[in-house]
Amino acid sequence: MLLTSYSIMMIMMLSTIIMMLATMLSKKQIEDREKSSPFECGFDPKSSARLPFSLRFFLIAVIFLIFDVEIALLLPMTIIMYTSSIMMWTIISTAFLLILLSGLYHEWNQGSLEWAS
Repeated sequence: MLLTSYSIMMIMMLSTIIMMLATMLSKKQIEDREKSSPFECGFDPKSSARLPFSLRFFLIAVIFLIFDVEIALLLPMTIIMYTSSIMMWTIISTAFLLILLSGLYHEWNQGSLEWAS
């Protein structure tokens, strides 16, 4: 019993030493101001948070999120086709795709998809 507790203690100490050594060796030596910043979008964290930013950037980000969710909803449609009625699947898929295409047409007409200003 004493031997096993001694071996467990030695294994724990050895593991701790190895983890501490790995942490010290893997640390980056050069601290970059941008990498240390909590903001990843290019804003200066030391300046005022109320500075205006490009509304175009925000609009493109929202459109990207909408299209991302649409793709997440479209992908399972092929799997659902095998487990549901073909007629019902066709009606629902067509309605969903028509809604997506009408939204895309509306964004296109409004000029939201223009990358250059």
